[in-house]
Amino acid sequence: MRTVTIVFVVLAAVLFGCRAEQTDQAMAQPAASSVQTRTAVFAGGCFWCTESDFEKVPGVVEVVSGYTGGHVANPTYEEVSAGGTGHVEAVKVIYDPARVSYEQLLDWFWRHVDPTDAGGQFVDRGSQYRSVIFYADAGQRRLAEASKERLAASGRFKKPIVTEIVPLGPFYPAEKYHQGYARKNPVRYHWYRYFSERDQFLDKVWGKEKDVLPAQRPTGSDPAPAATGGQARYPVPTDAELHRLLTPLQYEVTREGATEPAFHNAYWNNHEAGIYVDVISGEPLFSSTDKFDSGTGWPSFTRPLVPGHIVEKKDLGLFMVRTEVRSRIAGAHLGHVFDDGPPPTGLRYCINSAALRFIPKADLERRGYGEYLKLFR
Repeated sequence: MRTVTIVFVVLAAVLFGCRAEQTDQAMAQPAASSVQTRTAVFAGGCFWCTESDFEKVPGVVEVVSGYTGGHVANPTYEEVSAGGTGHVEAVKVIYDPARVSYEQLLDWFWRHVDPTDAGGQFVDRGSQYRSVIFYADAGQRRLAEASKERLAASGRFKKPIVTEIVPLGPFYPAEKYHQGYARKNPVRYHWYRYFSERDQFLDKVWGKEKDVLPAQRPTGSDPAPAATGGQARYPVPTDAELHRLLTPLQYEVTREGATEPAFHNAYWNNHEAGIYVDVISGEPLFSSTDKFDSGTGWPSFTRPLVPGHIVEKKDLGLFMVRTEVRSRIAGAHLGHVFDDGPPPTGLRYCINSAALRFIPKADLERRGYGEYLKLFR
């Protein structure tokens, strides 16, 4: 009977999961380190689990559980778990970029969440437990969006990938008793994790890949804070990186000059206001204000948004003479330009959707393209 009672008490404690009430409100502080570290912020449901998962990654110096994404300053656990602050349970990952890259952390993140669940994660329900990637700069945003697109194109999940990618705001460390919870409370943590069915889901989707860290990227290639102007503002990844960042079709089009199928591509029939940027570098290329329906099944524009970002080259392939269009900074193959377009230019820039990324008008400011809002006023 004593054994049964003990098991019952443990199970009852587990049922509270991440919602256990405590009184210790002390803040956890990152440990001092002599290495030049960087930070990444992720939300993957219960931060006990997300913290524990990232602590296993070689090159991760420290993981801090906390709250971010909401509108309440210095929130408490009780406030966040109640769901009225807008915050999510998140972790700040402090890492050594010489040992592990931001791209590797992204891949690790995808392997430890359910990116198709918009209502929470596993047993924890509510927006405060949804999965989110918080980017600190343009480099992190670019890599995060590319990794999400790559995951969606992989066919790993039948449902849409709904994990949000949003700018990082203030990050508030959680109460002291939440920090390192898995290490300090191993019995309760492991019972909670088991009954949450997190690992059962991850094992089913990823199998042995769940705990395999992808190969390291070249040293120094981790994204640094974005600068302004030219290639500093629109960095170009290495070819090895592009194989991981782009879908196979995007790589074939931009680096091998392939052409995507007409009428079966992302933007041929897109009528939303916004701009189109290079899928590799993010350099602005075309605007929806110059887009028209050419009837060809590919996105068509009368002129570039920034003429200096477009390079034209003679193309003698396919037994004809054409003018190829490439992006200046990334050197990506975009498509071709023809002289059968409408006024005012009489040109038709016939562009592959796979070479572009669309930035809606509503997102221009927060994604670093605020200077182009004037096009839509």
